[in-house]
Amino acid sequence: MTFQRARTEEQREIRRRAILDMASAMLDEMPVAAVTLNELSRRVGLAKPNVLRYFESREAVLLELLDHFLQEWLTELAGELAAGIDENLPMAERAAAVAEILSRSLSGRVVLCDLFGAQGSVLEHNVSVEVVARYKRASLDRLTTMTALIQKYLPELGENATLFSLQTMVMAGALSAYSTPPPSLQAAYQAEPDLARFHLELKDSLKLALTATLLGVLPRR
Repeated sequence: MTFQRARTEEQREIRRRAILDMASAMLDEMPVAAVTLNELSRRVGLAKPNVLRYFESREAVLLELLDHFLQEWLTELAGELAAGIDENLPMAERAAAVAEILSRSLSGRVVLCDLFGAQGSVLEHNVSVEVVARYKRASLDRLTTMTALIQKYLPELGENATLFSLQTMVMAGALSAYSTPPPSLQAAYQAEPDLARFHLELKDSLKLALTATLLGVLPRR
């Protein structure tokens, strides 16, 4: 991929989009930790300093992708919840359905969960105050959207729906690290099957964690 010098705002936006699209394609091939600015620059056909004209760091690219993927997921989640939950069911059954749908939906989005896991420890570092504040403002909007979705099917949660929504994303990120072991760890698990207890299936472990969280915050009747 090669480019002429971007001279108009439209051309600059095309360049930004190309960088984001290439980073997204790389995430389909490798974990977040393996994505480097040097390789991204090479694949997109730009010198590294030119990439930095559009994004101040690798982390800035990935934060923007995280917000984009999160928006996509929340849009799909709205349909999945609507199709899978009868609002007239008893609270316990609705809670079980919410945990099932969330865990199934998130386990199918490995890249999003990987980005969740890297957010606090990696992605929010090496970025300016302006970039991270812009990302956090967008994140508040996404959290509001998810909270409204959860409250629609579990109004009994009340204000705890916000905390539950945030914890869902945090747990998905944390548990994803245990569901995709690197080759060396996979070999260790095969050599010593007892060690495989540390290998967690994302969907099942996330469903258990979400169910336990809901049981802890929903009112007992």
